[in-house]
Amino acid sequence: MIFQDNVIKEYLKNVYFVTGIPCGGKTTISRELAKRHNLLVYDVDEQFANHQKISNIAFQPAMNKTFKDADAFFGRTVEEYRNWLIDNTREQFDFVLLDLIRLSQNQIVLCDCHLTIEEVKKFTEPSRIVFLLKEPSNIIDDYCNRPDHQGFSDFINSTSDTEKAKAVCNETLKSLNEKYYNAIKDSDYYWIERTSKSTIDETVEKVERHFGLKNNNFSIEVLEIKKVEKDTKLANKLIHFVENFSWEDVKEHMLEILRAWVFTDWETPFVAIINGQIVGMASIMKTDYYPLPEIYPWVSSLFVVEDYRGNRIIERLIDFANEYAKECGFVRTYIPTEHIGLYEKFGYHYLHDITNYGNGTDRLYVKELK
Repeated sequence: MIFQDNVIKEYLKNVYFVTGIPCGGKTTISRELAKRHNLLVYDVDEQFANHQKISNIAFQPAMNKTFKDADAFFGRTVEEYRNWLIDNTREQFDFVLLDLIRLSQNQIVLCDCHLTIEEVKKFTEPSRIVFLLKEPSNIIDDYCNRPDHQGFSDFINSTSDTEKAKAVCNETLKSLNEKYYNAIKDSDYYWIERTSKSTIDETVEKVERHFGLKNNNFSIEVLEIKKVEKDTKLANKLIHFVENFSWEDVKEHMLEILRAWVFTDWETPFVAIINGQIVGMASIMKTDYYPLPEIYPWVSSLFVVEDYRGNRIIERLIDFANEYAKECGFVRTYIPTEHIGLYEKFGYHYLHDITNYGNGTDRLYVKELK
């Protein structure tokens, strides 16, 4: 039976993925998050033995491959070792997905795992995943020195040539993670790199804010409003933001506009950014959801994520849009809404009722730009 990606993504909406590079801090951070917020941690590595018991060698050959001893295990070439690890992860993934669907229906689950960017795109949203990174140069020593990896450390140290075994293992992990490390850094996904100065508290707080587990208190001075240009990294970041925001009524329409980039002449979107993350958006448009071609420009697509509301970010977006409109030579802007008393606070006044393309009635507001 084959399930479409959108179906799986819906059933995994209560799963938050903590993934990345070995020794990036996945286990430590996921468990600290779970302790602070009383959440369930699902560690994929810890589940391997359970999945292996119910696997079938005909369908999961890598999961059922056995080795005589540590010399046989680490005596493979780097390519053989790497391919076996990739096959293991791929074969176990079906078991993992079904476990997560079962466990997360009525609770939030933190999944400590290894996911590729391709898998991430299929099964979750950017706001529900964090990549924890560490430069993959000498992974094996760091891995073996951890108390929770004592079993693996004993196993590799039981080889007849421990240094050679560590070298093979290190090269294998480096070849697996080097491109992955760079790809994540070049992506629009949220990532945190572990350094010698990193602390658990600092990293946990960053992940809490990203996952929305903690109120986003911030100084308004760190807020940036930026105009978004076509075919830029910021434009791609805005598309990811809209894919994941909660304004379902306009999501698909906005995605069509952004993906096709239908903005012409002076039309443009704007974004509100805090600490590198988009938290709100607006746009200046010639037309909106109304058959009124004689009325423009519209301040449209106003949205701020829930955790940052109440900090006057909408006001900053509107002010920025109006300054831009003035630069383009306009003397007024328009905002349609069903609300009373909202945009009056920002200098707009009610003009008259208007009918949208769905035959609904909204209120038209206008502001004279001085």
